[in-house]
Amino acid sequence: MKEMLQAIQEGDLQRINAFLETFLMNEAPGEQYEVAELLMQYGYLEEANRVLEHLAFLFADEAQIIIDRANVCMEMGNEDEALELLLSVPNDAQEYPQALLVMADYYQMQGLFEVAEKRINEALELLPNEPLLQFAKAELLFETGRFIEAARIYEELYEQEKQFAGILLAARLAEVYRAGAAYETALDYYMEALEEEVTPDLLFGSAYAAFQSAKYETAITQLEDLKELDPDYFAAYLLLAQSYAMLEDNTRAYQTIQEGLARDEYDKSLYLFAGKMALKNNLPEEAESYLQQAIALDPEYMEAILVLIAIYAQQERYDAVIDLFESVQKEGFDWGALYPYVAEAYDKEEAYDKAYEIYKSAYNEFKEDVAFLEKYCYFLLEDGKRDEAYVVAKQLALLEPTEQEWQNLLERFE
Repeated sequence: MKEMLQAIQEGDLQRINAFLETFLMNEAPGEQYEVAELLMQYGYLEEANRVLEHLAFLFADEAQIIIDRANVCMEMGNEDEALELLLSVPNDAQEYPQALLVMADYYQMQGLFEVAEKRINEALELLPNEPLLQFAKAELLFETGRFIEAARIYEELYEQEKQFAGILLAARLAEVYRAGAAYETALDYYMEALEEEVTPDLLFGSAYAAFQSAKYETAITQLEDLKELDPDYFAAYLLLAQSYAMLEDNTRAYQTIQEGLARDEYDKSLYLFAGKMALKNNLPEEAESYLQQAIALDPEYMEAILVLIAIYAQQERYDAVIDLFESVQKEGFDWGALYPYVAEAYDKEEAYDKAYEIYKSAYNEFKEDVAFLEKYCYFLLEDGKRDEAYVVAKQLALLEPTEQEWQNLLERFE
């Protein structure tokens, strides 16, 4: 027995298998069960299953052994065998609620959440005050997006114990409130959890909740601490840069996002934000470079494409607007948000037929946009399409009835 335990603790699989056969023949069932638990704990699932099969042969009606075997089978990926074992546990067995809970885990893994909830509810009918079952239901509700119901159960458990099944309930409550967009409440629980233990995930979660609560200084404090604890926590850099930007500290925001890119050069969102911050810092060439790199990582990254096209349009680089738009079209993508820039670019490049086609396609989406309508209206007038221009002018007058320019324009038509 002592040598077997030593082999398990040392991870000596060869010695474990060498001792196992003699061990199963000579040692008492209680010691065999203890070894099965140790094997499960250290991840020797096949060996644990072998011991449990032996014990099941000796004690065919022992429900706990059946449930343990089912757990091992599930860990090994033999879900069908696990379910068959669980269904063999008698309804009147003391361990039946435990079998229902393991069945719920099985159905949850299969994505059958309603069936899983029914099994948990059935177990709760038998043991309504069992914290383990209540916690299991809260976890299921959390996973399926029923945050208010999950929070209520977590709160009830939190009043009794601060920690459950190795999980800080304050941390779990923070996660569920954050997922439900109750960010200020989430932040309070994150801070409570951080008093018990400091982890990168808790620091990031607290920073995110603080950011969403417009407490940007708090977010910065948490994220700077996170950077010291784990410099490779890549998500921290974007949120930290955004927090500095919200405080209009654009220099720090730009420096931070560059730090992030130095550690993670394959995150397109970092390049996009770096491009935006470069613009804020009056660095248009760097902004263009960052945005081009974002698009190189993802040719469908429409937000980056939109910002880059806006830069080209502002710089009156209409040929660049057209080239980027046509390259996007070749990839089979089309996005109406680009149309106002592209229509104006074709117009300036004297490609009037294409300009007219784009303007016309964009009209319904931008018929509330005065700047777009103004350009479209004058384009139509210059192109001799007076009837269509009159329709656009009427829309302009409707949107801005006190604007004399549109009234004068309508008078010209009349």
